[in-house]
Amino acid sequence: MGEALNGLKRTHYCGEMKETHIDEQVTLMGWVQKRRNLGGLIFVDLRDRTGICQIVFDTAVSETAFEKANGVRGEYVIAITGTVKMRESINANIPTGTVEIFADSIKILCEADVPPIHIDDNDEANERLRLKYRYLDLRKPKMQKNLMIRHQIASSARRFFDSNGFVEVETPVLTKPTPEGARDYLVPSRVNPNKFYALPQSPQLFKQLLMVSGMDRYYQITKCFRDEDLRADRQPEFTQIDIEMSFVDEDDVMAINEKMLANMFKEVAGLDIQTPFLRLSYNEAMTRYGSDKPDTRFGFELKSLNEVLSASEFKVFSGAIASGGDVRGININGYGDRFSRKDISKLEDFCKSYGAKGLAWVKIQEEEVSSPIAKFLTDAEMKGIIDTFEAKPGDLILMVADKPSVVFDSLGALRSEIARQLEILDPKVYNFLWVTDFPLFEYDEDEDRFFAKHHPFTSPKDEDVAILNSDQGACRAKAYDIVLNGYEIGGGSIRIHDSKVQESMFQALGFTEEEAREKFGFFIDAFKFGAPPHGGIAYGLDRIVMLMVGTDNIRDVIAFPKTQDAKCLMTNAPSVAEDKQLDELYVSIKPFEK
Repeated sequence: MGEALNGLKRTHYCGEMKETHIDEQVTLMGWVQKRRNLGGLIFVDLRDRTGICQIVFDTAVSETAFEKANGVRGEYVIAITGTVKMRESINANIPTGTVEIFADSIKILCEADVPPIHIDDNDEANERLRLKYRYLDLRKPKMQKNLMIRHQIASSARRFFDSNGFVEVETPVLTKPTPEGARDYLVPSRVNPNKFYALPQSPQLFKQLLMVSGMDRYYQITKCFRDEDLRADRQPEFTQIDIEMSFVDEDDVMAINEKMLANMFKEVAGLDIQTPFLRLSYNEAMTRYGSDKPDTRFGFELKSLNEVLSASEFKVFSGAIASGGDVRGININGYGDRFSRKDISKLEDFCKSYGAKGLAWVKIQEEEVSSPIAKFLTDAEMKGIIDTFEAKPGDLILMVADKPSVVFDSLGALRSEIARQLEILDPKVYNFLWVTDFPLFEYDEDEDRFFAKHHPFTSPKDEDVAILNSDQGACRAKAYDIVLNGYEIGGGSIRIHDSKVQESMFQALGFTEEEAREKFGFFIDAFKFGAPPHGGIAYGLDRIVMLMVGTDNIRDVIAFPKTQDAKCLMTNAPSVAEDKQLDELYVSIKPFEK
C-alpha cells in the first residue's frame, strides 16, 4: 500500500548529492532503479530526473527501515531520510558516485508492477512498445535529458528575444482553411453548421498583421499542424519558434538570427558558433550538393559532365543531355576500395528510389580504370570524366543521367547516404549556412500550374516584380532558409507589403480576384491601410533539439509524439467519435475502404 507524505518534505534531488553534503541529514524521493540484498545490507539505487544516488539500508542503523526496504521492487516510488556518508567503493560512472546515504527511514509512496520495458538507456524495446508506454520510456535518463535540453533551448530563445525588443504574442489556433501548402487539419464548427476552422500550419497571416498593427518585433513559440505524409524528422503537430520584424531587409533578419543561434548553442551546448554563416544561393547549393539543404561537413560535391559527354555515342548519356536533361556525378575520393560491385549495386537501388533509371560508375585503380561502361566510351571521354573529378587511384566516380530534378535528388541523397555508411559525419561539428535566392515559384506537372515555392506572401526580388505574370519560372524570391548539417531548421522571407504586388502575386498563382478576396480578403484590406516593409523566419524547434542531442529521430525529443501514420499508440488517437457528437456538428461519416 502506498503511504501519504504526512508532512515529509524532499530536501534535495538525487543527482545533487556530493561530498559537500557529507554528514547532512537529507530526504530524497524517487523511483527504485535497482535493489540488491547482501545479507546485512540492502543497496537501493534511487532515481529522479536529476540522476541516481545509492541508498544503504543497514540493520545497525535501523532494522525497521531494513525490513521495509527488503520489500521494495523496481519502479516502486519511495521517500527516504538518512545521513550522507563517503562511499567506500567509488563509482566514477555517475556524478554522485563518491557518496551514499545511510537511511534511517523509508516510506513506500506507491508500489509498481513489473514494467513492460526496462527503464534504462540501453533498453532495446521496439519503438511501438516505447510509444505505447511512453510515460515509462520518458523515465529513462536519456529521454529526460532530451526534454531538459528542449526546455533550455526554448528558454534561451525567449531570453534572447526578450532582451532584443521582441514581444511574445499568441495567435489563434482556430483559423481559416488555406488553399495553398500542405493539407489542413479541419475542425467542424457546432455553432456555425457546415463550416470549418483549420488548425494553423503556421501563424503566417497573423504575424504579418501584427506588423501592420505596429507591433514591430514579434516572436512566439507555438504549435502548428500539417496533415502531410510523415518521415522520421516530421510530425503532424510540431513546435515553431516564430519571428517577424518590421523595417528590415534580408541582411537584418539573418544577422539577428545568427546572433540568436550562436547565443543558444553557447548557452545550451557550450559551443562557439562562428558568425557570419556561410551563404549559398539556391542555384549554387543545387549544382554543388544536389540539395537546397546541403550537409557541408564533407565533400563529394556534384560536377557536371554535360560538356564532356554531349556528343558521346553512349546514348544513355548523350540522349539525356539532348532531351534537356543532365549528366552529373560525385567522386567518393579516397574511399573507392570500400565499395564492392555488390555494394555499388545497392547504391544503384538507392538512387532508383529517387527516380533515377540507373547509376554508372568508374573506379580508379593503380594499374587500370574499372567500369562496366568503359567499353561504350572513347578514351577521350573517359579521360574527360577522370579530369573533371580530378580522380586519383582509390577514387570512385558515381554518375546519374536523367532530367535535372532526378539527377539532383538522387545524387544529393546519395552523397549523404555514402557519408553515413562511411561514418565520416562528425556529430560534434555544426555547419550552419543560409540558402538564399530561391525560385519564387515551382511548377507542378500534375496540376499544370505554378505554385508558390514557400508561400504566396513571399516578396519577389525587386528586379523580378515586372515579370511576375509573364515569366514565373524566372522569378526569384527574397527568401532564405537556415540549414544545419543537412536539415532545414528554419525558413523565412521578406514579405510583400505592397497590396498591388500582392494582387499580382495572386494573379500569378492563378487566383481570380473573387477567389483571392474569398480566401484572403481581410488580409488584402489590411494592407491598404499602411503596411511597413517586414520579414521574418520560423524555426522547427523539434529539429533544432534533434540535432543538438544527436538523434536522427524527431520522436526522441517530443514528449508524446505520433507514429509515422499519425497515431498516438498510448491514447489510441485518433479514435471514433460518438454519433451524438457528430450529430451536434452536422457531420456524417462516409464509408471508407482501404
